[in-house]
Amino acid sequence: MINEQIRDKEVRLVGENGEQLGIMSAKEAYFKAVDSGLDLVKIAPKAKPPVCKIVDYSKYKYDMMRREKEAKKKQKSIEVKEVRLSPNIDINDINTKANQARKFLSKGNKLKVSLRFRGREMAHITGGREVLDNFAKMLEDIAVIDKAPKMEGRVMTMFLSEKKN
Repeated sequence: MINEQIRDKEVRLVGENGEQLGIMSAKEAYFKAVDSGLDLVKIAPKAKPPVCKIVDYSKYKYDMMRREKEAKKKQKSIEVKEVRLSPNIDINDINTKANQARKFLSKGNKLKVSLRFRGREMAHITGGREVLDNFAKMLEDIAVIDKAPKMEGRVMTMFLSEKKN
């Protein structure tokens, strides 16, 4: 909110150089801003009383946009990559999947390992848990288990993330 849009009875006013000008009515603060040829901008609306500052609004808006852009640049998005296994997977296939998982983890992604049971495989859920445990052991040098293996319908899932040194 700027200038006449500020409807609070009292505001804490901060000058253009950052000095505290005290608590006063919003009208009084607005007139001080007009006298200096700048705008009155509400900076902290939830404070008691709200904090307003005398600034050039277009410059203030530009600075805020630049700060938001910088914050977005520094953000790192973490993707969740998935590796699918089956209960009767061969050792060479599990090695291939483990190498694929290493690549995902080394790039900083989280890993979802899912194991789907089909038909009569549902009778051998403990064997599936062993497959997931062995898979986690193969990756224990670079990965840590975030969520232990859990059965959800016909799919058993486990989440891994990169180990912090």
